[in-house]
Amino acid sequence: MTARTRRDRRQALPRIPQGLPEYNWGTAPFDQLATRRQLRALGLRPGGHDPVAVLRCKACATRPARTCTRPAYLYQVDLAKPVRPMTLAREAALDAAMAARTTCPVCRRRYHYILPLRTLGSCLECWDGTPADPSTYIAPRPTHELAA
Repeated sequence: MTARTRRDRRQALPRIPQGLPEYNWGTAPFDQLATRRQLRALGLRPGGHDPVAVLRCKACATRPARTCTRPAYLYQVDLAKPVRPMTLAREAALDAAMAARTTCPVCRRRYHYILPLRTLGSCLECWDGTPADPSTYIAPRPTHELAA
């Protein structure tokens, strides 16, 4: 028996250090447990249920004594509920949140990408004068329409 065979056999058993079973990468039962992203791909959500297991990342799976730095929580597929449909109010709230992240506070242009507002505080054109391609933003609406 090689060292690899022993390691694979040992990885298949879940470890329970903090109360939840802990699976290494690729050893969790895929038909019973899934991560949030996998549930979302199936059109499901956890539905208020707590995670039932922890999935260790690939790097930590080869080091059994190491505490995993990037664990993923696993949920039961049979307890998952369907994703709620998008309502007009949720869509408006998401659009307002994205508008805050894509609108420059200085020139009020709305870009088609997320602006570095935490680091720069504005778009590149307002920050250092780099000209922006007109196809990457939507021009701001005029504040008034009076001629005089």
